[in-house]
Order: sequence, then C-alpha cells, then structure tokens
Amino acid sequence: MVLLLMLIVLAKHLFILHNIVHFDWVLSIKDAVASCVILGLSSWGIILLIRAYPTSAAITVYGLFMALVVSGVTAGAEFEALKWYIGVDNEPYKTWLKDTLVVRFLFIWLFNSWVSTISALRKNIGTLDARFQQQTDAATLLKEAELFKLRQQLQPHFLYNSLNSINALINISPDRAQEMIGKLSDFLRSSVKRESEDTLPINDELVYIQSYLAIESVRFGDRLQVHFEQEYTDHAVIPPFLLQPILENAIKFGLYGRTGIVSITMHIVLDGPLLTITVVNPYDADTQPPRGTGFGLEGVKRRLYLLYSRTDLLETSSDNEYFTTILKIPQHHVQGNTDR
Repeated sequence: MVLLLMLIVLAKHLFILHNIVHFDWVLSIKDAVASCVILGLSSWGIILLIRAYPTSAAITVYGLFMALVVSGVTAGAEFEALKWYIGVDNEPYKTWLKDTLVVRFLFIWLFNSWVSTISALRKNIGTLDARFQQQTDAATLLKEAELFKLRQQLQPHFLYNSLNSINALINISPDRAQEMIGKLSDFLRSSVKRESEDTLPINDELVYIQSYLAIESVRFGDRLQVHFEQEYTDHAVIPPFLLQPILENAIKFGLYGRTGIVSITMHIVLDGPLLTITVVNPYDADTQPPRGTGFGLEGVKRRLYLLYSRTDLLETSSDNEYFTTILKIPQHHVQGNTDR
C-alpha cells in the first residue's frame, strides 16, 4: 500500500514540476525521483521505529512525535541533497528549492504522520490479536482439562460399583465373579481406545453400551431388560461416554426397591440437526436410593455445555411411574432421517 502511494506521489510530483512550475523533463524527473526516494527512506525509518517500540502503550503519540522529528531531518537532508545533485549550476532552481522548503516539510510530515499512524494501529491490532489468542488458548486448555476431569470421574464410579459386585460374588458364585472380571477387562480396554475421540458413530457407542450392559446383567441377572428403538442414519455421531452415566442412572433408580423384572427403554431418533435419545425407566418417588457422589446427570449436563455451549441439551421429567431423560446431540454433518 505504501509503495502504491509512493508511485502516486512520484507521478503528481512530476506533473507539478513539469506542467505547473514549467521545469524541463530532465530536471523534473531528477527532482521527483530523488524526493520520492528520500521520502521512502524516511517512511521506512518511521516503520522501523514503530516496530522497535517495546510496548503498545501511547504508541500513536510516540509515532506522531517521531514523524515530526524524522520529517524535519528528512526535509533538511532533501534540501541539501537536491541542492548538491541538481542545483549546483542552476540558481533559479536553488531559489525555488529554498522557497518551497516549508511546503516540502509539511508534505513530508503529513505523509510520515499517516505512515506512523497506520503502523501504530497495525501494531496495536497485532498486540490485541496476540492477547486474544492467549486468552483463547487458555480457555481452550481449561475447557479440555475440565472435560478430561469429567471423563475421568466416570470410570472410578463405575469401577467402584463393579468391584463391589465382584467382591460379593466371589464367595457365593465364583463363576459369575470370574465372568464379570473378564467382561470388565474388555470394557475397560474399549474405554482406553475411545479416550482420544471427540465424537463416535452412534453404532460404535451402542456397542460400548452393550458391553456395559453385559457387566450389569451379571450383577442383576434377568431382572434387567433394556430395549433399544433406533431411527437414525449411519452418519449420526455422539461424544463418547455420554450414554453410560444416563443408563447407569436409569438402572440405579429403576431397580432400587424393586424385586421383579425392570424394563428400561432407549429410543434413538435422528430429527434434522439433532440426534435425540430418550431413556425411560420405572420410577417411584417414595422409594429412592441414597444420593451418591458419582458422575450423574449433572456431569453429563456440564460436558454438553462445554462441548456445545448450550444448556438445553439434557432434559428430565417424571410422573408417578416413569422417569424420562432426553439427551439431544447436535449433528453438524448429518442430513435426513432414515428408519432402521
């Protein structure tokens, strides 16, 4: 941009000298080229001074002050250089050069002030961009750290329950305890492989859930029945480890205080930009398990907020018989709805 402006200044300078002041072409070209070269060096010096300024505080005032100082030096240097280069044997030109010294200084000062202001603004913008990037990086690291913490809360809670069940089964049913240990090992191995994934196809998540249910079936036997109703495309995705705590919550509240078969339903449907997962379990407000300290629905809600910056993606409701949890996952690359 500065180079283009210098070319415009050169053309106008040449036009004024030849057509208005009526100097010949040779003198006009020499004066215009020499003046523009000196002006360019002056502007480049201003830019270097702005870049070397150690801070962005009061940089505009500093730039204008340096523009005034450098312009005064430039005007004097230009006068002496042109007088030596062109006006050695040309008294009319030297007289004209002396008469226009103030005008030249004012033009150089205005030009350098513009250059210094633009340079100061660019440095301020660069400083603000760097500061904003630092804050963004810090916020991203904080978000990732909290997401990691929320993920890690899931496994200790589940392990605690599983190990307690294994401990109880060792004496009364060693075979079932051994079976549960094998399924738990496979389940944890699968968890490690999924740890680095941001999202997974819903089918992969359901395979993981089936592994989880296989462990729970050892604990509860035929009492636990989970039914899946699926209406979605193969491209539907979900963040890992979201369904397990919801299902664990349904099992906990559905089976507590009951001795018969408990049926839990999970309905998965792709509706436009949202993958909606509805989990329904039996519920009795008068018979509730003691409040624990595990992952729970609050952890799921917090993860959803960190991932999507929305607070409306997890809803719960209850009546006299059933507790319903509705999970909504935004789908950024899914279109259509295909029944399966």
